[in-house]
Amino acid sequence: MWSPPSVVVFIFIAGSTLSTTIPSQQQEVSRHTVAAAAGGYLLAVAAEASTRDLGMGVEENGSGDLGLPGVSIGSKNIYRRMDFEMTDYSDEDLEVVQYKQTQQDRSSSTRKYVFACAIFASLNNVLLGYDVGVMSGAIIFIHEDLNITEFQEEVLVGILSVISLLGSLGGGRASDALGRKWTMGIAAIVFQIGALIMTLAPNFQVLMIGRLLAGVGIGFGVMIAPVYIAEISPTVSRGSFTSFPEIFINLGILLGYVSNYAFSGFPAHINWRIMLAVGILPSVFIAFALCIIPESPRWLVMQNRIDEARFVLLKTIDVEAEVEERLSEILKAAGIGIENQEEKAVWRELLSPSPSLRRMLITGFGIQCFQQITGIDATVYYSPEILQTAGIQEKSRLLAATVAVGVTKTAFILVAIVLIDKVGRKPLLYVSTIGMTVCLLGLAISLSIFKGMTLGVALAIVAICGNVAFFSIGIGPVCWVITSEIFPLRLRAQASALGAVGNRVCSGVVAMSFLSVSRAISMAGTFFIFTVISAVSVSFVYKLVPETKGKSLEQIELLFQKDRNWQDEEVEMSDTQHLVQQKDGSTTI
Repeated sequence: MWSPPSVVVFIFIAGSTLSTTIPSQQQEVSRHTVAAAAGGYLLAVAAEASTRDLGMGVEENGSGDLGLPGVSIGSKNIYRRMDFEMTDYSDEDLEVVQYKQTQQDRSSSTRKYVFACAIFASLNNVLLGYDVGVMSGAIIFIHEDLNITEFQEEVLVGILSVISLLGSLGGGRASDALGRKWTMGIAAIVFQIGALIMTLAPNFQVLMIGRLLAGVGIGFGVMIAPVYIAEISPTVSRGSFTSFPEIFINLGILLGYVSNYAFSGFPAHINWRIMLAVGILPSVFIAFALCIIPESPRWLVMQNRIDEARFVLLKTIDVEAEVEERLSEILKAAGIGIENQEEKAVWRELLSPSPSLRRMLITGFGIQCFQQITGIDATVYYSPEILQTAGIQEKSRLLAATVAVGVTKTAFILVAIVLIDKVGRKPLLYVSTIGMTVCLLGLAISLSIFKGMTLGVALAIVAICGNVAFFSIGIGPVCWVITSEIFPLRLRAQASALGAVGNRVCSGVVAMSFLSVSRAISMAGTFFIFTVISAVSVSFVYKLVPETKGKSLEQIELLFQKDRNWQDEEVEMSDTQHLVQQKDGSTTI
């Protein structure tokens, strides 16, 4: 260890040597710099010595702060004494460090686990998206190969949405009886059987049988995935994870568009069969997923399997102390342990709801219907026909343009995933519904005033891409998030199924009537109607949709039991913010 004087001498020798190697105009500056360095070192040594002599010492917290206010040596100061580096932590400090490290590792592990569960649970939605996307192009070649009429074309496209309501209704009861996890498995099996029949169909009648089975499978899958993910996700990230099914629907739509474009060069009697057959492939991944994901802890509580529910919650919640708190809330919501609770059939309760439940049903059912009656499925299913009306005639260019629509729709859903738990559900809904209204109006104008013109084609493509982009930012994913959050535990699956029924019925009505209505009042007139409906949806969001960000599912249920105006309601802090404030408060006492 060098003494302080030795260090000072070394600094001056080094400075003198350095001054001989630099220009003369800089030597004066160099000398001042060397003097300052030596002086700084002596001041640091003096400060340390005076502090030690006064008995004040240096805090042994690893920060390197001196006992004097505003004076700090710094944790990386090269002049610090070796005994400062060797300072031992107390046993209590070591325990705190170890606890923090354990919590960080646990938090990372739970996030990865829930992320994987949300991915696997959303795989069924790829099937729905792929069917929607692929049918928009396949119908062109089916029409050519099987010589179907325009009415049969509308029925073939729209029947999937209508028949899926049966799957949604059955899915709600099945998920309560069999569990959320295995209901997803049933959905995949039924859809794959339908897809196989459609691929091998020799005529329109057999094709319709396969389409009906596929619709039932989609109905099962589309309502259960958001419910399952909402029930396993931690509060602070529930919105993002529950949006995953919408991501996979959009991914499926994009894959369907790409499939159309890739196989369109084959003969007409083969290409559409290949397009439909590709949809069978995700079944392999779904079978693998069912072997990995756990059952919903809230469903386990409803079956009185409390220990299993606690085990799942330990895997999905960061803080162990919060597990018991959340479990007690679930037990209370499910009515477990409450004596003399009056039993009431779920459907009877839904058909004769209490005031709070009626408000939940209006919100959930309404947001589901508005998602579809603003015409999103018409835009997706019939985008080739819309662009053809705008002025594009070549089939390859039509299918290439639909790929651009699919890419836009998929890309912007990622924006919603990032923002939904940061800015909240309602701001995204406002941006979405207002933006869709503007784009639908622009599309109507392009199909009327600028029809057949180059400007009209460009405006139509921009308006369609803008419409699907704003849909993906807000009402697309948020609709399913809201529906899976607001209902009480014992009613959640079947009430969500009822919302899904509304969604599928509206989708079917739009898909099955779009071409006929367009022939009657023109395609531009149809999109003017969608514009008005979209404007009404803005008012619906303002009046009847609450902000659910940062609240547990059980806390959201309490919102509907109070008489309040949603627009005057301040967004409550998330559980994490409460914990941070409590921690900060405890450390300052």
